[in-house]
Amino acid sequence: MRHSKEIHLSLCLALLVVIAACRGGVDNTAGTTAAVRVSDVTLGRSVGGDKAVTDRTDSFKPNATIYASVATEGSAQSATLRAKWSFEDGQLVDESTRTIAPSNRERTEFHISKPDGWPAGKYKVEVFLNDQSADTKTFEVGT
Repeated sequence: MRHSKEIHLSLCLALLVVIAACRGGVDNTAGTTAAVRVSDVTLGRSVGGDKAVTDRTDSFKPNATIYASVATEGSAQSATLRAKWSFEDGQLVDESTRTIAPSNRERTEFHISKPDGWPAGKYKVEVFLNDQSADTKTFEVGT
């Protein structure tokens, strides 16, 4: 009887190994955010209808609206992009989030503006995909 239980247990374990190996060959990423990645972040003074930057630069005047166009590739039912803008001393300037449902290649636009003018200096925008840092761009505000 004991020998029969050992054989039964061995067969169950072998079956679990086979199932696990087979699942490794299946694409289980459909509908998950693992299939999405940030492929580019572009800064500029304006964006077009497709949310791509039309006036690319990393140098801005104090009263400019600063745009970041985030390109993603891949598909997911839902993903979260976040842009965190900061000044050279680490001071948070702005932070905003967009929930997207990407399909293949898409762009998402973020922007900041300050009607009374940005202080001169160096800034950065860090883009996160699902709370994981995906890209960082630096830029400068001058007179």
